[in-house]
Amino acid sequence: MAHERLDELTVRRAQRAREQSGERFDVVLTRLGLISEVELAAAISEYTGIPLISASEMPDAPLLGDKLHASFVRANLVVPAAEDGNTVAVAVADPFNSELIAVVSYAIGRPVEPRIAVPGELLRAIERLYGADDNTGPGLESAGAAPDQASEEDVRRLEDMASEAPIIRLVHDVIARAVEMHASDIHLEPREDALNVRFRIDGHLQTIESLPLSLRAAVTSRVKIMARLNIAERRLPQDGRIRATVRGRDIDLRVSTMPMLGGESVVLRILDRSSIRLSFSALGFAGRTFEAFEELLEQPNGIILVTGPTGSGKTTTLYTALTRLNRPERKVFTVEDPIEYQLKGINQIQVQPRIGLTFAHALRSILRQDPDIIMVGEIRDLETAEMAIQASLTGHLVLSTVHTNSAAATITRLVEMGVEDYLLASSLRAVVAQRLVRLLCNACARPADRPQPVLDKLRQEAMLGIGGAQLEPAPREKTGCPACRFTGYAGRTTIWELLVMSDPVRDCLLGKHSEQAVEGAAKAAGMRSMFQDGVDKVMRGLTTLDEVLRATRTV
Repeated sequence: MAHERLDELTVRRAQRAREQSGERFDVVLTRLGLISEVELAAAISEYTGIPLISASEMPDAPLLGDKLHASFVRANLVVPAAEDGNTVAVAVADPFNSELIAVVSYAIGRPVEPRIAVPGELLRAIERLYGADDNTGPGLESAGAAPDQASEEDVRRLEDMASEAPIIRLVHDVIARAVEMHASDIHLEPREDALNVRFRIDGHLQTIESLPLSLRAAVTSRVKIMARLNIAERRLPQDGRIRATVRGRDIDLRVSTMPMLGGESVVLRILDRSSIRLSFSALGFAGRTFEAFEELLEQPNGIILVTGPTGSGKTTTLYTALTRLNRPERKVFTVEDPIEYQLKGINQIQVQPRIGLTFAHALRSILRQDPDIIMVGEIRDLETAEMAIQASLTGHLVLSTVHTNSAAATITRLVEMGVEDYLLASSLRAVVAQRLVRLLCNACARPADRPQPVLDKLRQEAMLGIGGAQLEPAPREKTGCPACRFTGYAGRTTIWELLVMSDPVRDCLLGKHSEQAVEGAAKAAGMRSMFQDGVDKVMRGLTTLDEVLRATRTV
């Protein structure tokens, strides 16, 4: 019998694989090649008492085709095999799926008796009876195991399709085009009749092409193979990474899959190490506000926070600060989730919540490593916030991010999180709030036709002249050309504000005043708002007022 072929060592190996994959023990045995499908079917038949059905006993024509849709039969590996009076014998690959058997009985309106079939033989019978593919016809379309559960035969077929040269070239070309167009993300979105390919360029999604529906499974599987994901798992989200070389450049891609109604949505975040600009001037930081920020970075201890929504460039700002602070005489640690770019000479730690390596736990251990500067990817909870404060109070400079809309909101958010106001007042040095706005295309932007009163108002709002000589306003507007793909924009820059923990702000914090009071105290002490910085860049002809208003509307 089958169980006599499995020694103790083999059983242990299969048990470890089952624990890692979460699949049933019998599925793991066949997937590892430790037992054949025929032997497994015989063993299950002996255990359950359910009779086996051979390939020769399968019908010559589909039975009850008006009751069970062909797609349901394929997806669930179930075939009506014979009729005996009022009862229907149904061949199944998984007799333990009682829900499926119940659904089939309900769909055909008659009692069902299961028969165990070898999965490979069952698949061949389905192809013979229902054809290789069929998307039309009446009857039930999905139930029980659902089409997302891939059989071993399906997996092999997908692997073969994804390994074909045309599919490999297609996926590589999509990635190469995205890199060449300076996209930050690739979106592969399933639709009823196609697979849409969209790139996020300068923060905005653009539809690039629509691939035929027949390529959807192959393209998705190819990406999952490259990211070392389980191509048979289509019911749960998965995350992975791809390292590729495009036009001689090393590219890292973060891959995320999500089950959708029409298939799996795949998003690839492009991390181009060669194109990242770790320079404050290239990011758009300048003027007296930046000079104040530079002085804060040279402080021996304290906390400096960067805030903003997802995709606002917070991590790039922190990486740029770390690059400037990294010197041979300093030891620098980062705790990130995930690590987006590898920084030379800096000790970077990837958090692993599943094994208990959280931000707070890693930060607690780092303090025993004699660090000088610590970067925490994000302060998400009170424990992490308290550890960051403790690190700053014991002589370390701590950099981190918080998800809030403005610099003033960060202070009140930390207090609401449970941080003691007196600890925050003594440890926090400054908060940077930022957004990204698109830069006008230099190839086609033209001078904006604005009335002089409007220019005077904008000049006053932007406070041009602080930190340098008065500049003549030169606002421009977009037009569109092939160089910018007729969007009028090419690239992005940062608009930001710096809230320094001055005495008036500290008094507001200790007095438990509102966010508006904190912001008012900061502006009275000289803080320049994000909107003012944006208008400054409008007056310099770098971006448009529409872009600034879009980015700062929630501030």
